[in-house]
Amino acid sequence: MSTPEAEVIKPATPAGPMIRTLMGIAMLSGFLVVLTYQLTKPMIEENQRRAIEAAVFQVIPGAVARKDFVINETGIVAVTPENPAKGLLVYAGYDSEGQLKGIAAKAAAQGYADMIYLLYGYDPVCQCIRGIKVLKLAETPGLGDKIITDPNFVANFDALETHLADDGKALANEIVTVKHGTKQHPWEIDAISGATISSKAVGKALNQSAQHLLPGLAPHLKKMMEERFIKVEAEVTND
Repeated sequence: MSTPEAEVIKPATPAGPMIRTLMGIAMLSGFLVVLTYQLTKPMIEENQRRAIEAAVFQVIPGAVARKDFVINETGIVAVTPENPAKGLLVYAGYDSEGQLKGIAAKAAAQGYADMIYLLYGYDPVCQCIRGIKVLKLAETPGLGDKIITDPNFVANFDALETHLADDGKALANEIVTVKHGTKQHPWEIDAISGATISSKAVGKALNQSAQHLLPGLAPHLKKMMEERFIKVEAEVTND
């Protein structure tokens, strides 16, 4: 009678040490992610601050100085390191004599690939948008990114009308993007042929932001002019 082969039994791997190892790796990974975020956050914020500062002077022609304000339910408040007020943040641009040249604000809307973030400059004298600066986008190279490079599209924002309605509660005319070559009104944006989605995203972003911002901004323009004029005049005198 033949002897059956003995079954080979492999020793079981203890689950405890493996679980502890995995937990240790996960905790270490989480710690490194948080540490990296904390270490890089100041640099990221500083880079964003510099990008915004440079963009403000690009979208407000003639501005050489800037002051930040917040608009909230209490009115308008100048933002300082000692007074980081909460609310709708805007950037006021002034010339070398302290005269208010315009207001810059952020806007965003969904593009073809991702959100498009931009900064635009509002001129209270002409009640129009004087320029835009794309801060971030992920559109198709050669198509969607034409909103940055196409001179005809950029020309839309030499004086894009943003007059308020008689009651001051909204724009008199919505900012809209129209088919390339069909622009007839100063509040319309002539789209880029082949990049219609990105063009419309810019129009939507500007309209949404301006509809929300400008009615609340209008009552505070005088205060923004007076506050900064005194400070810039002092700075120029000291120099």
